[in-house]
Amino acid sequence: MNYEEMNNNRVTLTGKVAEEATFSHEVFGEGFYEIKLEVPRLSAQTDLLPITVSERLLALHDASLGSTLTVVGQFRSYNKIEGERSRLMLTVFVRDIIEFDEDLNPNMIELEGYICKSPLYRTTPFKREICDLLLAVNRAYNKSDYIPCIAWGRNARFVNGLGIGERVSVSGRIQSREYQKMQEDGSYQTKTAYEVSISRVTALSMEEEVRKAN
Repeated sequence: MNYEEMNNNRVTLTGKVAEEATFSHEVFGEGFYEIKLEVPRLSAQTDLLPITVSERLLALHDASLGSTLTVVGQFRSYNKIEGERSRLMLTVFVRDIIEFDEDLNPNMIELEGYICKSPLYRTTPFKREICDLLLAVNRAYNKSDYIPCIAWGRNARFVNGLGIGERVSVSGRIQSREYQKMQEDGSYQTKTAYEVSISRVTALSMEEEVRKAN
């Protein structure tokens, strides 16, 4: 993995283990486990976020129910086949577990990627402006992670003016959101979506054009 691919997707989370580790998969004989981390917001709410951790890291740290973990890694996506459909799944792939620092923001993410779907702008019944966008973030071995993001207010207006293929830098936090999905029999099932709530966004292609002009 080159320098750019290590720095275009950076996540730091601090939270309490809300669900004990469950086996996810194995790569070259190394087991990986999924844990749900309860991460506090500035408000009284929390986000319940999935993280994927190797057995080698778990052997060195306390990840029991209720323990506090500070993890650094990348926000990654993969496709999971459910019946005849493919579903986009998201998880924080943990590269390291570090010492807890109470002064550290418990939920930080920085991404650089390309807009791969037309931004979807809308307003809420209370006239709050929202814009959804999907970023393709390059990863090693010619892979990409597809990360849903949401912008608010003036950031929503800004990203709504960008097009497919534009390279952008965003920072913010990862949030969880429950929603109701109708099933084939007409009933509703509660599901959880994960997305990046954007606090800052920059169109890198615009910055590059300014540098070239100067």
